[in-house]
Amino acid sequence: MKFDGRVCIRVGPRRGFATAEEERRLTEKRRWGALPFDQHGALGASIDDLNLLTFREEILPSMVAPEVLEENHRQQDDQMRALRLLTPNGTPTNGAVLLLGKDPRQWLPGAYIQFVRFSGMQLTDPIRDQKEVSGTLASQIRQIEEIIGAHIAVALDPTAARSTPSPDYPIVALRELVRNALIHRNYEGTAAPVRLHWYDDRIEILSPGGPYGMVTIETFGQPGATDYRNPMIAEAAKSMGFVHRFGSGIARAREALKTNGNPAPQFIVQPAHILAIVRPKA
Repeated sequence: MKFDGRVCIRVGPRRGFATAEEERRLTEKRRWGALPFDQHGALGASIDDLNLLTFREEILPSMVAPEVLEENHRQQDDQMRALRLLTPNGTPTNGAVLLLGKDPRQWLPGAYIQFVRFSGMQLTDPIRDQKEVSGTLASQIRQIEEIIGAHIAVALDPTAARSTPSPDYPIVALRELVRNALIHRNYEGTAAPVRLHWYDDRIEILSPGGPYGMVTIETFGQPGATDYRNPMIAEAAKSMGFVHRFGSGIARAREALKTNGNPAPQFIVQPAHILAIVRPKA
């Protein structure tokens, strides 16, 4: 209930006024059944702000079957509307800006990854490497996975008859967790990036935005607990091969860590963010 410009809420036994974060979550819940944020028009954007070559050569072939494209003689604008990349009036959607934008951060300020490698176990320890990864969703995924691969340490046992590489972290697990963080994060009303902080004793992957829709703090990460804050972005990521099966990312990460001999991942789930913590194998 809203009174005098303030939102009154009741959470369990607590009654009071909603914080800014609680108001944001209530707004998200009211959007169920309405268009999600990734399908809203990006205010002030035009089709000139999109890379149409990427649309023709990467997005369209991945999202539409070849035989359909061959039979379909739609104009490019109509194809983009059908894929929810343009609104009915021709404005690029927020999803289009992230997937095709020449400069996604002009419209989505938090659409980047902050990577920092520390020499130590604290935020105040010396920085060994740092990078800011920007660009389209596909570009961010490819860049950060190349960076992760360069930082994984692989040990070999010289006494073994056949040496088997033994990485301190399985790249499959880190890949799944980072992709999840990028695809399912909250892009609305925040300039915060996805944050990947690599310490000597752990990796922390922080995704802005807490659990969404049917997923709650209590059910996060459980089998069958799935919902999509950015359904169009998630669909495009699956079509481009970045998602193997909806709802399987965390399970794949857990399995990869277990197989490699790492501890199970830890998830700290809060209303405003989700933090995944991964530790190296002993």
